Amino acid sequence: MTSDLLAPLDLAFWNMESAEHPMHLGALGVFTAHSPTAGAHAADLLAARAAAVPGLRMRIVDVWPLGFPGAFGGAAREPAPDFDPLAHVTLHAPAADFQAEAGRLMQRPLERERPPWEAHVLPGEDGVSFAVLFKFHHALADGLRALTLAAAILDPMDVPARRPRPLEPPRGLLPDVRRLPGLVRGALSDVGRALDIGASVARSTLDVRTSAALTARSTGTRRTAGVVVDIDDVHRVRKAVGGTVNDVVIAVVAGALRRWLDERGDGSEGVAPRALIPVSRRRPRTAHPQGNRLSGYLMRLPVADPDPLGRLATVRTAMDRNKDAGPNRGAGAVALLADHVPALGHRLGGPFVSQAARLWFDILVTSVPLPGIGLKLGGNPVTEVFPFAPLARGQSLAVAISTYRGRVHYGLVADAEAVPDLDRLALAVTEEVQTLITACDP
Repeated sequence: MTSDLLAPLDLAFWNMESAEHPMHLGALGVFTAHSPTAGAHAADLLAARAAAVPGLRMRIVDVWPLGFPGAFGGAAREPAPDFDPLAHVTLHAPAADFQAEAGRLMQRPLERERPPWEAHVLPGEDGVSFAVLFKFHHALADGLRALTLAAAILDPMDVPARRPRPLEPPRGLLPDVRRLPGLVRGALSDVGRALDIGASVARSTLDVRTSAALTARSTGTRRTAGVVVDIDDVHRVRKAVGGTVNDVVIAVVAGALRRWLDERGDGSEGVAPRALIPVSRRRPRTAHPQGNRLSGYLMRLPVADPDPLGRLATVRTAMDRNKDAGPNRGAGAVALLADHVPALGHRLGGPFVSQAARLWFDILVTSVPLPGIGLKLGGNPVTEVFPFAPLARGQSLAVAISTYRGRVHYGLVADAEAVPDLDRLALAVTEEVQTLITACDP
């Protein structure tokens, strides 16, 4: 049992959840349908294939091993004895608006007594498209692991085989005495890093200037929206002013927020919301071992700056500074502190950590990797993929970004009551890209 214990960060996500604040990831894939019955056929395929994917059979259970003090009060993954894939895959009635349905489904927590994932198939009323909304609990998978699980039930991808990595030899319960000096130095380094991160988090809570639109009272409702941007437009801006694709897509978020706040009458003057930019510590070609391996960068989005190129320059400078410091230091790396909390501490402190998120950051802006080749289900090609991030307690908006088949996909998740005009923010994303292009033209 103990070999399948949740990693500390997974356990934190599991205990932070409440009915009003579910901690699942989502991805809405839109498919071109080859026939009017493609959606129903897709649902059958998903259920049949899910039965053969071991990772989708795993439920999360509480454990109280008296012989392992660090694990006491924790949780572990184990195969569900009564796993029924049909209970996880749902075929819905034809939908006219995939995003509206996705928002409604994203606000529903996953059932914690069974493997925490779902797939919702939404046939299109037009008869020529359908969508699938995947939901994975953050304790089950991070973005890369969720992608691996979803890919396992899509059509097989024609990719070159990789040479398997050799398995590490099992380690004994007691360390080799020759390794003790290194372990001591590592422990001291961990303590120093934890103190540094804690001090950075404390500093980040001071002099906070954000907008009430981003930190409104949570209602548990959800609304989603999607935006598609041509990657060539992003590269056009990047080549003109330097930086990375990631710098440009983050600057687009800052400009869109400025436009949106001004148009809704909230005003952007003096607003500099703290954005958490998660950073994966997992190597891109591996989704194992299971468990979240995340750190993050924290930066203030230059929403108040009226100059689009000035906003991009500020984002670029902040990201360069974060990269120079590395993902193991600074306020953005607070997720690493989960490793220093005993399992029982996560269980008892989960609700408090959830409430404290609003003191740490104002908006999540995350990038979710996707394969460069086309995805299909039952021979029906994926045309759009919109990732959705969990929405923290006390926050109104989260932004997830993926690049797929030459286009950048923004997935927006918002509290439906706090942000009833999410579609206007989505439009502002498109407008901001054009603003940057115009600003770069000689």
